[in-house]
Amino acid sequence: MSVSRNTGYNLLGAAVPIALALVTVPAYLHLVGVERYGVLAIAWLLLGYFGLFDLGLSRATAHRIAAQRDASGADRAATLWTAIAVNLAMGLLGALVLWPTSLWYFSTQFEAAAALKAEMIAAVPLLAFSVPVATMTGVLLGALQGRERFVETNIISVTSTTLFQLLPLGVAWFNGPDIFWLLLAGLSARIVALAAMWRSCRRHVTGGHGFRFDRDQMRKLIGFGGWVALTAMIAPLLVMVDRFVIGALVSAAAVAIYTIPSQLAQRLAVIPVALGNALFPRLSASKGEEQAALAVKASRTLACLLTLPVLGGIFLLDPFLDLWVGHQLGAQAAPIGKVLLLAYWANAFATMPYVRLQAAGRPDRVAKLLMFEIPPYLIVLYFALDRFGLLGAALAFMLRCIADYFVLSYAAGREFSAIRLLAGNLLLLSAAAFLSIAFPFPDLIGAISMLLLASVAAALGWLNLPTDIRITLLRKIGR
Repeated sequence: MSVSRNTGYNLLGAAVPIALALVTVPAYLHLVGVERYGVLAIAWLLLGYFGLFDLGLSRATAHRIAAQRDASGADRAATLWTAIAVNLAMGLLGALVLWPTSLWYFSTQFEAAAALKAEMIAAVPLLAFSVPVATMTGVLLGALQGRERFVETNIISVTSTTLFQLLPLGVAWFNGPDIFWLLLAGLSARIVALAAMWRSCRRHVTGGHGFRFDRDQMRKLIGFGGWVALTAMIAPLLVMVDRFVIGALVSAAAVAIYTIPSQLAQRLAVIPVALGNALFPRLSASKGEEQAALAVKASRTLACLLTLPVLGGIFLLDPFLDLWVGHQLGAQAAPIGKVLLLAYWANAFATMPYVRLQAAGRPDRVAKLLMFEIPPYLIVLYFALDRFGLLGAALAFMLRCIADYFVLSYAAGREFSAIRLLAGNLLLLSAAAFLSIAFPFPDLIGAISMLLLASVAAALGWLNLPTDIRITLLRKIGR
């Protein structure tokens, strides 16, 4: 199956959650309130971070099963059963660590009303129990991705995400906004996904073969997954730490103001993530020049297709936030959102060398480089937040994303073939951010500026699109 088709499935699977988020965030703000929504945001961030306590086995499982493309069903079954056994132990350990960590943070560090703190503390056991559910889901997902079963994974993901968004809302509507019941509803949605993925893995990975623990496979999985696990602990921290710092130094309401545009901008990552996940099995089974050519083509394609929607998003963010969450919140969140859109645009291009390094069996380089970024980023984040407030935090995050691209690209083979194209697109987006602040849409000058810059971005993208993709698009348009 082609990488482009698998990417399309991944994008379709991501579209429904994005649409649901757009619809449900205002409903959450209405039903649970801004401060309680900030508490929920931190709770899900904690779960997302500790859910990566799978020792990197989700990525390692995808890598091993992709490499076993022509192996017997019994060999693939041994890989998956071994990954499940190790993963279950790590998930339970993660739950034991999350429990006291959450109690400490919500009791002593998080700024919120006493009643909200009490609700969150009562819900900590549910949050801890969610960890092994999340880690096991990750391993099963990795196994299916290694077999390139992207149709099944996206159907399950869409169903689970829909339930995850709607069940807590239903609970808040009928039973009130108590944090315990909201988290229980979200956990129920995750359990549904886990059961569905296990059923699919029995058909497409294990072939019905029973439990078999393979020590050799365990060494290979842990050897690869150990570095992936370190990356998985560092990378989310680099993405989430700004909200934890804001919660500790400012307030829960400030977390909500920052989280709303951050959630919007973060949706941009679905495109490079969809492409990276589709590309990973193919890169894992490729070597040398073929692997490099695939990665370079993916980066150029991203550069040509991503800039135009980001540019439009920068101009349209102000009126959209006004309609979505109201003028008072939207006016505070819009400048932050413009910077974060630029940040996630830059981060999209760091995804390709990131995936290439892992597929080449060098996840250690990714982990070491991200670890190196932590001290300077925390220093810049602290002073930027102190000096410029929430906008400063967004600027610090953007600088970190740009640094990611350069250091990972250097480590992946000193590959900067698309740097001129990226620099031109960054210049266009920076001009869009400046003009959208000076002349907010739908101001006439702002509208004209958007149309002119969008025309330049579209022409630049079309001229630099890889030839085979451009020919394919022309044929489809001709039909």
